[in-house]
Amino acid sequence: MGFPKISNRSQQRAADRSQRQPWSRRGVLAALGAVPVAGALAGCGGSADGSAGADAKAGTGATAVAGTKAEVKAPTVTVVPADGTRKAGFTSPVEVTVSGGTLTTVLVTGNDGSTLAGTFDEARTKWTSSRNPYSGTKYTVTATPRGGTARTASFVTQRPSDTFVGRFTPEANSTSGVGMPVSLDFTEAVRDRAAVERAITVTAQPPVEVVGHWFSDTRLDFRPEEYWAAGTKITLSLRLRDVEGAAGVYGTQSKDVTFRTGRRQVSTVDLAKKTMTVERDGAARAVYPVSGGDAAHTTWAGIMVISERFEQTRMESSTVGLGDEYDIADVPHAQRLTTSGTFVHGNYWASPSVFGASNTSHGCVGLHDAKGAADTSVPGYEFYASSMLGDVVVVRNSGERTVEPSNGLNGWNLSWSDWKAGSAL
Repeated sequence: MGFPKISNRSQQRAADRSQRQPWSRRGVLAALGAVPVAGALAGCGGSADGSAGADAKAGTGATAVAGTKAEVKAPTVTVVPADGTRKAGFTSPVEVTVSGGTLTTVLVTGNDGSTLAGTFDEARTKWTSSRNPYSGTKYTVTATPRGGTARTASFVTQRPSDTFVGRFTPEANSTSGVGMPVSLDFTEAVRDRAAVERAITVTAQPPVEVVGHWFSDTRLDFRPEEYWAAGTKITLSLRLRDVEGAAGVYGTQSKDVTFRTGRRQVSTVDLAKKTMTVERDGAARAVYPVSGGDAAHTTWAGIMVISERFEQTRMESSTVGLGDEYDIADVPHAQRLTTSGTFVHGNYWASPSVFGASNTSHGCVGLHDAKGAADTSVPGYEFYASSMLGDVVVVRNSGERTVEPSNGLNGWNLSWSDWKAGSAL
């Protein structure tokens, strides 16, 4: 190989010195800084041809990006109804969604102490409450995204302008006879019967199937196929709160009510024989002579349930469409069997010889009694003392057709199949 020609020695020495001169610190840094920017990003970010991977292993470009932080956007949580809403709807579930992350927990609590359970979608980016929020309630939502801090929001649901309740029989914590149905009278006509019936359940212990039957838009009764067993515990569960019974009309009740049945007493009135036989827990307890309705005022036949009891009460014929035929201010030991005015009651104004011999009443079943309702020796007093609300009275051979099941608490006159056909479910 040839060498370049140097003109003289001084030039040669200068060249030699320049070749022997060490690198300065500034020169080293300048040389490192000359690495192309594109190569530094490739060493951190990777490339399709694999060269960036080799650079990364060697540490190429690490110094250039070590102090740089990529901007991380915090997850955004959205709550529906929106935070601060004062009159939020209560007919849709609460929804919590997150963008830029996932949800770890969601807690929704009401100022009434209630909580809303819910479920996440598969990606855990959305949570939906399992039921709608209650009306007239303030809710606080606490949602925590993964790796982030909890977010809170609150809203207040509006109150419905029109509401209804179901007034129930029997009373809470009461004890009734085995014929007592669970009967509800609604304060507003129900148009969506299925929605309302679905929100009401009646359960029994010992267990038995219990089914509802609509007698009208305002009345829903529940009963089993046969009379309740003696000593049954019955629970009425009302979940009517915010159930839309009719357009814009919502229920308000959310409660459980319990009651029990006592001993089993079924009394059978045979108006051909003019007797009433009282059976208690399957054994005959007493047989009383009675007088039923006369030929012009026959007594309803069928299964009837005692729905009201009065030690003494006033009875006026005008209230049952019979003009001014009678007005008795102090009828003793009266027990109602129908809404239309049929009672089994004591009678002090008829001769004792009538009972067991003639049907002379205006449709009621009468037993010999004493004025003032204080004589404990007469049949009227004895039967009244042995009875309770919900006891069954069966009338036979009266010459009248079977009472309408809706006339009183007398749904037992429907077959089980007909009863179940009256359910909206």
